[in-house]
Amino acid sequence: MPTRLFPKLLLAFLVVIATGAVVAWGTAWGLAPVAFADHLASMADRLGGEVGLVEELFAGFQQAVGTAVLVAVAASVVVASAVATFVARRIVDPIEAMRQAADRIASGRYGERVPVRSADELGELADQFNRMAASLQRLERARRDLVADVAHELRTPLAGLAGYLEGLLDGVLEPTPELLGRMRREVRRLERLVEDLQELSRVEAGRVELRRRATAVDELLEVVLARLRPQFLDKGVHLSVEVPADLPRVLADPDRVAQVLTNLLGNALQYTPSGGQVTVRAWAVDGEVAVSVTDTGIGIPAEHLPHIFERFYRVDRSRARAGGGTGIGLTIARGLVELHGGRIWASSPGPGRGSTFTFTLPRAG
Repeated sequence: MPTRLFPKLLLAFLVVIATGAVVAWGTAWGLAPVAFADHLASMADRLGGEVGLVEELFAGFQQAVGTAVLVAVAASVVVASAVATFVARRIVDPIEAMRQAADRIASGRYGERVPVRSADELGELADQFNRMAASLQRLERARRDLVADVAHELRTPLAGLAGYLEGLLDGVLEPTPELLGRMRREVRRLERLVEDLQELSRVEAGRVELRRRATAVDELLEVVLARLRPQFLDKGVHLSVEVPADLPRVLADPDRVAQVLTNLLGNALQYTPSGGQVTVRAWAVDGEVAVSVTDTGIGIPAEHLPHIFERFYRVDRSRARAGGGTGIGLTIARGLVELHGGRIWASSPGPGRGSTFTFTLPRAG
């Protein structure tokens, strides 16, 4: 048997053609003489009983039938072979194009695509192949961006530490408690970045274990707010909560939801100036419970809203880095909410007009 698809298809078609030709030939030779012999028998009286004439007619008929069947079978085999070659090529060419494109993708050329020439299964396969290639291209771009972003985030604290160490080695700087404290803060930033990257990796891979149970949102909020209220008081930002008494319970992991709330409230506090307001609301909607964190802070420009949950994305890089954020807290929050089967999004009227982060969780029961 051939090893390539085109010869296999063509051979299969030729076997079918040959089988049809043999069946047609055998049928013609098996039925035509018998039918003609019966016809001659019925015409014997008209022929005057001349045996020689009957035999001559029968021989002529056999010769004519043989020639006609031979020509017909030969013509049908030639035409059918041409059609079989055309059909086999039409089937094999898209598959061969996908094979070649797959080889190029395997070598790192993720921009490869194949043309979709039909609406049948081969067309659907080509469309799915292109979608797969596009997904691989996005993943490769995300991988490169992640490497670049991590390198960028590591560069600042490492450069600071390197500068301090060179100053100490050269005797330019004294190992004062203040200097050692700065170095410790830089090391702590690196530790937070590594911890957040590990957490992000687990969340995006779906390896986070969720211990879901029926949880009261108001109780969960009280635990988180009790931990953060001193920071709001120190900065002079007013914190309020609006939760209805009859709010349904949610099916969620309290610790993971608390992690999401802590991140959203921490961001709201960081970007809201002294004298501002942060409001936490919760309400029931369409089989879910929605929770929002609204602040009166610096706001988010409309062009940044679609990217706000991307890893290492910052609206104001200098401000975010000065505050010590790693730039992936919102990405982790999105992953945790989606693991619960919920949604999370951000909205803002514009710069200087505050922002709102809202997420949903499924109801319990």
